Amino acid sequence: MKLHEVDAAAWADLELAGKDPNSVLRYVNLCSVDPNGHPQARLVVLRSANGETRTIEIHTDTRSQKWREIGANPSVTVLAFDQARGQQLRLRGTAERHDPGSPLATDAWDRLSPWTRATYAGGPPGNPSTDERHVAAEHGDAIGRVNFGVILFRASELDWFQLGRGANRRVMFSYGSGGTLLDTHEVNP
Repeated sequence: MKLHEVDAAAWADLELAGKDPNSVLRYVNLCSVDPNGHPQARLVVLRSANGETRTIEIHTDTRSQKWREIGANPSVTVLAFDQARGQQLRLRGTAERHDPGSPLATDAWDRLSPWTRATYAGGPPGNPSTDERHVAAEHGDAIGRVNFGVILFRASELDWFQLGRGANRRVMFSYGSGGTLLDTHEVNP
């Protein structure tokens, strides 16, 4: 496969993951840096991806640690792995926070199921669990909307790695601010 085809296929897989809840790339690791300079990784749901703009949309509770970490340092990494194909996608770039009530968050909220909306109405992430679940189920829209934010990740680099018995392959891609492919080259795995 030619290098530009590798790039196109990787982004096509990410775009599919945003549409298909059963995609192996639906859950990705979002890696940020905490206030003490320690790396933090957590699984998040890839809600949509756009290969043309090199963006990935992720939803989150604005009371979460990752929301605060990204506010302080927007440099993040997104890591995806397709075990069946032995393919890793490591994307580096920046994350933009879109607050509750912003056009992007409002549009995303309107597309959520009632069950998903209710998850944003419970207590703050990481706090001790309480009996707020019944409140969340009954008042998810009213309470959850004010806690719902969108993280829009913009990739500046893709480190594509293919495991293959005796034939590992690694390709680096770099992108401009508008998503234009600027450079691509194969490197030693």
